[in-house]
Amino acid sequence: MARDILLGVVIGAQGLRGEVRVKTFTESPDRLSAYGSLHAADGRTFKVLGVRALKPDVAVVHFDGVNDRNAAESLKAVELHVSRDALPPPGSDEFYHADLIGLRAEDDQGRLIGEVRAIHNFGAGDVIEILSSDGGNLFLPFTRETVPVIEPGSGRIVVTEPPDEEAFAERGVE
Repeated sequence: MARDILLGVVIGAQGLRGEVRVKTFTESPDRLSAYGSLHAADGRTFKVLGVRALKPDVAVVHFDGVNDRNAAESLKAVELHVSRDALPPPGSDEFYHADLIGLRAEDDQGRLIGEVRAIHNFGAGDVIEILSSDGGNLFLPFTRETVPVIEPGSGRIVVTEPPDEEAFAERGVE
């Protein structure tokens, strides 16, 4: 079963004619309409009739059937997804963050650290969240230095030991 990929979140209404502002997670805001209809977790589908960039990560979107401000306001906080199958395959040495979720996280000796739970961005760059084998969460910078090996096809990533060696020791990695 293909995973859903989050492409954006409605952050509010724009004007009086039913347009909405969408925080996008696409390479550029205008790509929001490139993969066909979007859908919400509750099964609603949204056909994009128009999209224009407002900021580097915000688009103004007009959906089919959303024709007034009240209808647009009712969509606030709706997450907009597409099926993973709708996206083009990544190039060599590229991947979608969603393809990393569930991968085994190992140290450079092949010892289990845990499982990739999420990739976050809190404003200062990407952070990888690993659910450690003891049930705790480990948050590390998602950089080539910290995660030098990413092998979705093999079901694993390799995580180097962070400068604070106790972080690994606390997680049972020796």
